[in-house]
Amino acid sequence: MNHSPPTSSDDPLDRFNRTPLNRLLSGQDASDPRQNLLDLFKRCAERVPAYRHFLQTHRIDPGNIDTYQDFQSLPLIDKANYMQVYPLPERCFDGSLLGADRVAVSSGSTGQPTFWPRSAAYELDVAVRFEQVFADSFQTDKRPTLAVICFALGNWVGGLFTTSCCWHLARKGYPLMVSTPGNNKAEIFRVVRELAPHFEQTVLLGYPPFVKDVIDGGSAEGIAWENYNTKMVFAGEVFSEEWRDLLAERIGSTTPCFDSASLYGTADGGVLGNETPLSISIRRWLASHPEAARKLFGESRLPTLVQYDPRSRFFEVHDNTLVVSAENSVPLIRYHIADKGGLLSYAQMWQFLNDHGIHSETDLDLPIEFKPRHMPFVFVFGRADFTVSYYGANIYPENVTVGLEQPEIARWVSGKFVLDTLETASGDKILHIAVELLPGTDETAGMVTMIAESIKNQLLRLNSEFANYTPTERQLPRVTLHAFGDPEYFPAGVKHRYTRRRPEE
Repeated sequence: MNHSPPTSSDDPLDRFNRTPLNRLLSGQDASDPRQNLLDLFKRCAERVPAYRHFLQTHRIDPGNIDTYQDFQSLPLIDKANYMQVYPLPERCFDGSLLGADRVAVSSGSTGQPTFWPRSAAYELDVAVRFEQVFADSFQTDKRPTLAVICFALGNWVGGLFTTSCCWHLARKGYPLMVSTPGNNKAEIFRVVRELAPHFEQTVLLGYPPFVKDVIDGGSAEGIAWENYNTKMVFAGEVFSEEWRDLLAERIGSTTPCFDSASLYGTADGGVLGNETPLSISIRRWLASHPEAARKLFGESRLPTLVQYDPRSRFFEVHDNTLVVSAENSVPLIRYHIADKGGLLSYAQMWQFLNDHGIHSETDLDLPIEFKPRHMPFVFVFGRADFTVSYYGANIYPENVTVGLEQPEIARWVSGKFVLDTLETASGDKILHIAVELLPGTDETAGMVTMIAESIKNQLLRLNSEFANYTPTERQLPRVTLHAFGDPEYFPAGVKHRYTRRRPEE
């Protein structure tokens, strides 16, 4: 949001390459991101045909939007009222796709994909998030580093977007080699064995459960991760600090705040924020002080906690869910991303910590020489629209419904189910589906297997993220069958929910 579309006289790629990270992130306290926001709104109202028509349908005169308070009165946009209403070119600047040179795809609830074009110039705001992690956490500017991309490759946003941003860092001068085996574990192991010994550290980038699979599978095949000073970059799912500790132990890490980082990102907005050593240390303190966490976040479960740059991605909160504005090839103005969460300024966070006896970074077990960046915080519980995240894929209840509606299955089940993820004692993720049987129907041999296979087949058919993100050996869900009206999953007299929050969350 802090740059214009590229011109020959002001090349954003050249500017990014020439500008040190400290300068890119300077001015957090001095600059007012709200003015950037208003400037973006004015340009969208003038140059984005879909948004101009959207304002007209809501009888809004852009000339009357002069202050941030005016901006807050604008209607929210989302996939249903905007992205799925207007043709893709009309959602771009000047009604054209010609300014974009790459595209990402996200799966919809029915498998209908949403396309998100972007240009390399707009990718640079996201590259800064990766630069923060690689420089501030991993000191990649001083250590030759092997980056192993373990996200699925293809049109899906994770793999190529991450690869491209890492390439930007290498082009900027970081001693970084980027390898792209994707989510092929055999290729990942081959890359690590051949290349990791030649670098000071190795970074695995992928969805949390898949990175764990890689670490466990590699250890079983004789890879000593501790010998490669292994680091981890995650995206897509909330995980516990106990889970982080488990992986840290398996890679030989003694400084998890500096050896791992999670990114908060979406296909539509790119990477919106990133964990920092400060945010991780705060989250780890909160994990051991659940009453303080409940007071801060309003819930007993622990969200992902990241820092963000409001000049790049501007957040608001609407009914306890997040709204973001950002400049992209398809610009976002008050876009409702359906993630449950909230915001805290840097000062608010430290006031809370001070009130609970934390007065310095050293009180959070950070080294005395550590200098945090004064950036605001966003916390994210996950999707608020009844999806479940599994290996980075959004699993929709509608996909599961189709599996239960197949003729050979429908004769046994009511159509009600509860979708969630379980974590085994060893920290592995399992997709669990509790299914309600029809009245008078008893479980018989082979029934669970047939239902699980039917659901898997429909997920593979309808949900491209599931098909490409989830390892083959993790695709068959664990199905449990329950009597009609089962009080735990299907109580009578209450509105049924197709997803559930685990008690331990």
